[in-house]
Parts: sequence; structure tokens; C-alpha cells
Amino acid sequence: MLHYALVFLVIALVAGFLGFFGVAGVAATIAKVLFVIFLILFVVSLITGRRPKL
Repeated sequence: MLHYALVFLVIALVAGFLGFFGVAGVAATIAKVLFVIFLILFVVSLITGRRPKL
């Protein structure tokens, strides 16, 4: 998921550089949402983690 966030960030940067500000805004918003979802899932996985079997 972090990969997709980075891909959309690059798309937003390229689109902004070329002057497609509408596309850049949408891609940046998607990148932000995916990054937040990644962070939430990462924190949840750290908290739950693997427990050693007894």
C-alpha cells in the first residue's frame, strides 16, 4: 500500500510540474489517503504483533 501512495505522489508531482493542477490535486489526495491507511494498518500490526506460542 505504501508503494501505491508513492506512485500517486510521483504522479501528482509530475502532473503539477506539467500544469495539470486538477489531476495533481486528485493524485495528491489519493496519495494522502493511502498513506494514512498504511500508517493505521502499520500501527495496528505493531500493537497486535505475533505472540510466541507457549
